Amino acid sequence: MLAAVAAVAALPAAAHDYTAGDIAIGHPWSRAAGANATGAGFLTLRNTGTQPDRLVSASASVARAVELHTHVRDGDVMRMRPVDAIPVAPGQTVELRPGGFHIMLIGLKEPLVQGTRVPLTLRFERAGEVRVELAVEAAGARGAAHHH
Repeated sequence: MLAAVAAVAALPAAAHDYTAGDIAIGHPWSRAAGANATGAGFLTLRNTGTQPDRLVSASASVARAVELHTHVRDGDVMRMRPVDAIPVAPGQTVELRPGGFHIMLIGLKEPLVQGTRVPLTLRFERAGEVRVELAVEAAGARGAAHHH
């Protein structure tokens, strides 16, 4: 087990990949948005462990409030709804993306400017807390720039 941990720890990590316990966080990004607007954070969560975990909250100094959200179908309309947590089962990868699970940055205190990075703290039930940086992309971005 320790050899496996050492092998993973020895791998070079890209500047936009992070870990918290058994959770690997990849490609955190956001779209450019104006001050007082609402922004969103997107990323991937991969559970490399044997126990389930859940993203239970997030915080960012750039926003007045931060909530975990998903999209649900309400008749013919997709609506955003807050969720208490985002589960990540062992061996599972969950993508937070436009139109799915995402992190809402409500009441931005300053604009999210393309080409900058925004600090975001993620809190997991088991893995604990980790600080990541959202790479701010163009307002209409779909995150394609992060797929290598």
